[in-house]
Amino acid sequence: MSVGLVWRVLPPGLYARRARAVIERSYLVNRRAWMTVLSGFFESFFYLFAMGIGFSRLIGDVVGPGGQTMSYAAYVAPALLAASAMNGAVYDSTFNIFFKLKYAKVYDGMLATPLGPFDVAIGEVSWALIRGAIYATGFLTVISVVGLTSSPWTILALPVVLLVALAFAAVGMACTTFMRSWQDFDLVQLALLPMFLFSATFYPLSVYPEGLQWIVRLSPLYHAVELMRGLTAGVLEWAMLGHLAYFVVMAVVGLLVAGRRLGKLLLS
Repeated sequence: MSVGLVWRVLPPGLYARRARAVIERSYLVNRRAWMTVLSGFFESFFYLFAMGIGFSRLIGDVVGPGGQTMSYAAYVAPALLAASAMNGAVYDSTFNIFFKLKYAKVYDGMLATPLGPFDVAIGEVSWALIRGAIYATGFLTVISVVGLTSSPWTILALPVVLLVALAFAAVGMACTTFMRSWQDFDLVQLALLPMFLFSATFYPLSVYPEGLQWIVRLSPLYHAVELMRGLTAGVLEWAMLGHLAYFVVMAVVGLLVAGRRLGKLLLS
């Protein structure tokens, strides 16, 4: 029986339970390149010291969630936490996966085993999630130690940021299945850099004209920033449920598209 026929006969749930083999492979490959894995954490860490702590002395206090006053460093830190999770998840689910898919032919070998496309998709997205979790945990620990969080609700920022990383990883992998060459990765940078700079990361949404504010609200990172700021400041609002739903939908759609695209590319 061919691999393609097995995939059509067996339900995706049977494949999902074997995704841990893909995660284990990623761990074994990356355990000798730990500095590469940790590099994404240092990027946001340096931004915190340059933009947050450095500019904080010049800017002074700003108005944060719920109208409360906070230092500029405390205002920027949760946004950089969200950006750290985004970067770790996206870079791992795009560049690395494209190389395995187009050049190393890793997935062709995987699909010669009982693994199916959804196994590969869930396994790779899970590894990207783990990488994003490493960045987020380290960064959250740092900003908590230096006093840039002010609420016990900060503990909830970790599971929420994992959901954010999952959503970005799923969409990143789905987009990677449509890329044809390395030049297409310019589009990844074209998407990430504006999101990083213009998602209320360094200044509030109110500085934009009203028409542009609606465009900013479409950015996934904006929703992540709002969640992180609210939790670290202890300001919980009903709007947070909408932000969470945004990422749940984003993760589900990304995983479905990634799994189906991998099946089409590798089993056809």
